[in-house]
Amino acid sequence: MPIQYYLFLSLALFCIGIMGTLMRRNAIIIFMCIELMLNAVNLLLVAFSKMYGDASAQIFVFFNMVVAAAEVSVGLAVIVMMYRKVHSVDINILNRLKH
Repeated sequence: MPIQYYLFLSLALFCIGIMGTLMRRNAIIIFMCIELMLNAVNLLLVAFSKMYGDASAQIFVFFNMVVAAAEVSVGLAVIVMMYRKVHSVDINILNRLKH
């Protein structure tokens, strides 16, 4: 398959992630959109790795996925604690947590 298909799919996923991050107010949806952007970058790295025949980018993708898994665990813990405190996952309510 040509690399242009991978580029288009990765660009589409990344744009969906950006739009979801900027337009939504729900913390869980924003978090999923950030993960979608990370996976779009991983897809692009694997596609370029396959195109050039170099496996070093795939190793970088593996480490990127490990860091993303750690980010998910910490981020979901923060979201759960926010929900316990204010009974909502709306980002606009976070300003109330300052006081």
